[in-house]
Amino acid sequence: MMSQPQTSDIARIENVPLRVSVADIIRQAIINGSMRPGSPVVEMALAEQLKVSRAPVREAIQILEADGLIESEPYKGKRVKTLTLKEVEEVYSLREQFEAFAIRRVVEREVDVSELRVHSDAMFAAAERNDLAALNDADEAFHRTLIRLADHGLVLSFWEHLYLRIRQIMALRNSANRDLRAVAKNHPPIIEAIEKRDMILAISLISDHTRSAAQIAPEELGLAP
Repeated sequence: MMSQPQTSDIARIENVPLRVSVADIIRQAIINGSMRPGSPVVEMALAEQLKVSRAPVREAIQILEADGLIESEPYKGKRVKTLTLKEVEEVYSLREQFEAFAIRRVVEREVDVSELRVHSDAMFAAAERNDLAALNDADEAFHRTLIRLADHGLVLSFWEHLYLRIRQIMALRNSANRDLRAVAKNHPPIIEAIEKRDMILAISLISDHTRSAAQIAPEELGLAP
């Protein structure tokens, strides 16, 4: 007699509202840089592209307005929320402090950071394929992992709050770099300094890396001055 499968062995069926699925797709397009700051968000065009009715697109746009990723432009309609250089500086100055703090905790606690190498290697592999999307994923995973390894719930919570903006700026900056290997090369020295327990060097490297990543030309990336 065939035994009945355990409930835990059965994959749970996801019943995600269409508006949420549509919002996820548009959100990813914004944070990976495909839809740049200032780009128009046209309900009908998105509905046609995603092959859905306009109602879930309209509801998805409302979700993304609440996220702070879409805004209304007077007399023109909706657009991807613009970024100012001041906003970029503010987000990345916080990011720099969070990552420097994470490195201090990781070094002091002698945390195993081999997981960072996995993401660093993934960046190089993506660069070899000229796969910007995969490189952005691995880049974000590297820095998120560094924060997580610090084992500090409050800092991780702050990072999650800033995640959408960090990822968006990161993707925009990487897309402006024609040499994707140059992006990947920034990361192994950070890992090596942490593994050598050289806190001063590791913090200096992460600070230099973060500050350079925040240097975005508004005319090049469509950001508001």
